[in-house]
Amino acid sequence: MTTPANSTPAGWYADPANPQRNRWWDGAQWTENYSDPYTPAAALKAPEGTRVYNVWIWLVVFVPYLTLPFLGALLPGIFAGFMTGLDPSDPDSATRVQLQMMTSPAFILLSVSGWVLGALVVLFSWLDWRWLKAAGVPKPFHWAWGFFGLAGYPVYAIGRAVVTKRRTGKGLAVMWVVIAIIVLTFIFTISWVGFLVAGMVSQMPTYY
Repeated sequence: MTTPANSTPAGWYADPANPQRNRWWDGAQWTENYSDPYTPAAALKAPEGTRVYNVWIWLVVFVPYLTLPFLGALLPGIFAGFMTGLDPSDPDSATRVQLQMMTSPAFILLSVSGWVLGALVVLFSWLDWRWLKAAGVPKPFHWAWGFFGLAGYPVYAIGRAVVTKRRTGKGLAVMWVVIAIIVLTFIFTISWVGFLVAGMVSQMPTYY
């Protein structure tokens, strides 16, 4: 390993063992502190005409919502079964019926499908990230953010849109589509909950 002269002041210098990174010289010897070399913003610009949209990013956007039709179709029946199973004279009926609801095939199907779709989002995020790199986009938003998809958060899609916009000047359509879907999902959820609560309230006189 090449060692600077002792007169060289302390600072960051190209690592003799790996010129792709910098290493801290304390004025007398190399330390174990490393850093990536500074990259000018201009170097992070993709070539003119670089493509930014592909099938993978749209799968990342839409796949998490494939369970919505099943959710709207199955949950009313699940909750209806919960209500009909309640017995005001039996204090343990609520716990028993809740356990039955959570172990019902419909509920298990919804839970498992959510995890499966979340895993697919991670896979599609990686495929999209790899595609962007091959297309010439420097340092695209990292695919690992796709793991937030397991919890239902579209972090990768939004972060990808912002970073791709900086690198290529385009790509924000992904973010606007995500925001539109979130708003529509919120409206659907509020309407569905209102419908469900109204149905439950209409049945309450039967039990009390």
